[in-house]
Amino acid sequence: MIYMIMKRLGSFSFLLLISLIAFCQKSSTISGKVIDNKSNGIPGASVSILNTNRSAITDSAGNFSLNNISAGDYIIEVTAIGYAATDNKVKLDAQHQSLSITLEASAVHLDAVVVTADKKEELVQQVPYSISAITSKQVQEYRIWNSKDITAIVPNLYSANPGDQRNVTSIRGIVSSSYDPAVATYIDGVNQFSLDTYIAQLFDVDRIEVLRGPQGTLYGRNAMGGVINIITRQPTNHTDGYAEISVGNYGQQRYSVGIRTPIVKDKLFLNVAGTYDGLDGFYTNVYNNTKFDKQHSITGNYALKWLASRQWTVGLNVKYQYNRNNGVFPLASSKDDAFAHPYEVNQNAITKIIDNTLNASLSVLYAGNGFNFSSQTAFQSNYRYYTDPIDGDFSPIDGITIINNYGKPWNDVKVWTQEFKFTSPASSSSKLKWTTGVYLFYQDNPNKQATRFGRDAAFVGSPDSLYSIITSSKSKRLGIAFYGQATYSITDKLDVIAGLRYDYEYDKLNVLGQYQHDPDPNPVFDTQPDTTTNTSFSAFSPKLGLSYHFDQDHNLYVTYSRGFRPGGLTQLGPDPSQPPLYAYQPEFSNNIEAGIKNTFLQNRVRLNVALFYSNITNAQVPTLVLPSAITVTKNAGRLDSRGVELEFAAKLLKELEAEYNFGYTHATYQTLKLSQNGSETDLAGKRQIFTPDVTSTLALQYSYPLGNKQQVKLVVRGEWIYLGAQYFDLANTIVQNPYSLFNTRFGVATKHVDIMFWCRNIGDQKYVAYAYDFGAVHLGNPRTLGVTLTARL
Repeated sequence: MIYMIMKRLGSFSFLLLISLIAFCQKSSTISGKVIDNKSNGIPGASVSILNTNRSAITDSAGNFSLNNISAGDYIIEVTAIGYAATDNKVKLDAQHQSLSITLEASAVHLDAVVVTADKKEELVQQVPYSISAITSKQVQEYRIWNSKDITAIVPNLYSANPGDQRNVTSIRGIVSSSYDPAVATYIDGVNQFSLDTYIAQLFDVDRIEVLRGPQGTLYGRNAMGGVINIITRQPTNHTDGYAEISVGNYGQQRYSVGIRTPIVKDKLFLNVAGTYDGLDGFYTNVYNNTKFDKQHSITGNYALKWLASRQWTVGLNVKYQYNRNNGVFPLASSKDDAFAHPYEVNQNAITKIIDNTLNASLSVLYAGNGFNFSSQTAFQSNYRYYTDPIDGDFSPIDGITIINNYGKPWNDVKVWTQEFKFTSPASSSSKLKWTTGVYLFYQDNPNKQATRFGRDAAFVGSPDSLYSIITSSKSKRLGIAFYGQATYSITDKLDVIAGLRYDYEYDKLNVLGQYQHDPDPNPVFDTQPDTTTNTSFSAFSPKLGLSYHFDQDHNLYVTYSRGFRPGGLTQLGPDPSQPPLYAYQPEFSNNIEAGIKNTFLQNRVRLNVALFYSNITNAQVPTLVLPSAITVTKNAGRLDSRGVELEFAAKLLKELEAEYNFGYTHATYQTLKLSQNGSETDLAGKRQIFTPDVTSTLALQYSYPLGNKQQVKLVVRGEWIYLGAQYFDLANTIVQNPYSLFNTRFGVATKHVDIMFWCRNIGDQKYVAYAYDFGAVHLGNPRTLGVTLTARL
């Protein structure tokens, strides 16, 4: 029934495509020329009208034309290789309008960056809250291959994983180590529903937007700490592409290729991109003297875009990742052991993880005179299992192993989502700009795993008392949300922002647990009854704000927002004497933020500063319960987080650029009471986990032209990353003291070919990147170095 509802909702997109009638409107033509500061035409420049599907590429003389444009007020974005992106406000009220747009060299000017933070295209410096935008150029310069690589590049953001590529991300001290994240991630507009269905590998990226602070009004569930919005490159009438080869020590290999091209000019476009990643491994398993975490993955991104008319656009996108890892959890049993024997494990249970993820989406966009409309239907799935039992005690003893290879449908997670969104039209000159929509989802999560206790397990009585605990569960979630947000211009300088979202979710969990005695051919000797429980919950997420524009280069804002992370059902353990299921409540955050965004010296210097305070109630605390390897989530306390952020970017001299991003967070539990082994522990005053008190990144890059035409440049880049003290367990016993990482990148860049040498963690700093509350530790990557060759069409 639920599946049929979601299927029909997806079909509604096509009905809208056929039935919605456009408003009557006057149309005009925008034409013009894109030139440099010497009045020379710039060929191959991209000219786009924001919040429409209309774009053009300049010809060999720099000329462009856009026909059948409705009268109104627009923002036109212009980009070209070697030039700083710019935006131009245009009021179109005649039958024909001619423009002359001048681009400045990127060597002396910063880019004007467009983002979709409020689910519409707008300039990042005009958005009235904290948002970091990482352009495709910066993705290459920072060598960002995985979403965790943006740690400290974005103020107060930390991201890491224990080796399984499922990143735990913290922003401003709001974090969760469970599979329901506290920071939502969107890729091409699709909510990556949980860590199961999330593809962390990055390639073919146009930009990364990181919204800091609760974003509950527009993004809803799991946007407590913020939102990571990843946008891949889109095809146009201009054929372009790239091929990239990277090799490095530890057997690092990365091969990427992509092409974007029109199939039918002005109508049908194709994007095909793929990446292969390989690594021989950083860790050695001294148990058998082999590389432990040898791994490889294949990731693809395919898109079709059809311009059905000047108002309608239909898009189909498919992404997938096939990941194979021979050592998915390279963990030392303790912090002391990790530093005494770095990048060594001693595990007797050897296995390989099979991890297949698929994301597919269908989008329908309408850009009209009265409103804009979009529909996005998405499906996500992840099938993940260990081919053989995996080591659960991280030692050479016959202690604990985990088994989850039970075949489909077990451990095969599926998610369907549907969003309908309406916004004010791009051409509107009204003082009121608005966005409203509805979001629906359904998740099916069947899970089955066994914990086997071997002969050396400390709690096994006699050598022949081997047994396993097998636990299976079937979780089904569905929900619906309605949201709206509006900005009203009281004066030309003062805007007021207001928004509200209502979420409703239903959760059903069926659990069957049992003890199993291994030597017995018919082994079940104690079975927990099949237990089914359901719960539901709802939440309102408001937002209020004021924004004052001193002028187009200086903007002051203050906002209040509320974040929401859904409640749910959790297992307490497989012991039949305990209640098998527990319903934990939603987690809420209230956030106040004030900031100022500035641009100086004709877009040569950018400086943004923000202050924030967040109060989190009903804090959800996930705990991995041993030896059953079940994660239990409970509401356990209240957290306060406050801090400051600074973002600075400048073109100091011609071809010399600097970036500095700083964040300070003080996140402390005001109340925190945990129950373990029948006793309660008061942890009030403890610091939040996965939250460095300081994040800092300084990057300097100089490009030296070789030749008069500046077509060839020698590039030298250096980065200093500093992370303050952080904790990995709620008792604050596992601590990583402050440390610095140094990276470099240098080589030769031309219009079509780059060759870059790079080194990361130059000083080979040893540091804890991830740890479990029971003590197991994963170190950050050692010094890596290599070379990347890139060719562009």
